[in-house]
Amino acid sequence: MPSRQEHLKAAESIVARLAVVTLSDTRTEQTDHSGRRIRELLARDRHVVTLASIIPDDPDRLDATLRQHLARPDVDAIITNGGTGISRRDNTIPVVTRLLDTPLPGFGELFRMLSWEQVGSAAMLSRAVAGVSCGKLLFSLPGSTQAVDLAMTKLILPELRHLVRELRR
Repeated sequence: MPSRQEHLKAAESIVARLAVVTLSDTRTEQTDHSGRRIRELLARDRHVVTLASIIPDDPDRLDATLRQHLARPDVDAIITNGGTGISRRDNTIPVVTRLLDTPLPGFGELFRMLSWEQVGSAAMLSRAVAGVSCGKLLFSLPGSTQAVDLAMTKLILPELRHLVRELRR
């Protein structure tokens, strides 16, 4: 069985193609700091953002958007931000979890553990999830730029190439 280092070495040339979707009733291109941060971090790590959008916190619109992105051959992964809390308008997680073929529960568990170090007990309010849908990665992050930065730098980017390589096989 290959070691972790061998897996990382084999995947180092992978360039992931991603869609980034911000869910918000109020954010605009100018005020979408979290979506911008995701795109910046992906570009810095030499990945390609093929699609980026801001849509309202509407479950039907999100479902349609995700299904369209999942059907595209130029998308390996989708990262959403926003709509993961517990307010009446936070509808992201029920939509995303319905689409997952293979949940990655460790993502949410690790995200909340790392969040605990930053925000204490408020970490339990996050419903961040990840998994595989239609052979593609799907990550749902909170809308906070600090949370996005944490998830991207500590969890998603360190594993993205390896995950994409496994799914492309």
